[in-house]
Amino acid sequence: MKAYSLDLRQKILDTYLEGRMSQRQLAKRFCVTLGFIEKLLKQYRETGTIAPKVRTQQTPTKLNEQQLNVLKEIVEAKNDATLSEIRESLKEKIGITIGISTVDRMLQKREIKFKKNILTMVIKSKISI
Repeated sequence: MKAYSLDLRQKILDTYLEGRMSQRQLAKRFCVTLGFIEKLLKQYRETGTIAPKVRTQQTPTKLNEQQLNVLKEIVEAKNDATLSEIRESLKEKIGITIGISTVDRMLQKREIKFKKNILTMVIKSKISI
């Protein structure tokens, strides 16, 4: 999610410093969460700044390079597998369980494309019904 603009942050702070509104009223007036107001004011008290925090370190990926290669092999072996099936194959091969959305992100990160076989999907859905 994108950080709120410095202009909005300044308007919130100015309004709060005027002392006419509670934090809840500020949140309602500026269409932000109460938690954001609390964090903004705490940041201002502690640092004197209201600028958005800058992320200094990227969160590491769930899979290392070797595990990503295994993921690629799984998709190449069965190109019409669902994300859930890919996830289960990955668990069997490397013993790591990751979420379906993480599987999708890892495939996108490596630009691994997989093609759904519509006929297979229809047959699977009829069997499960």
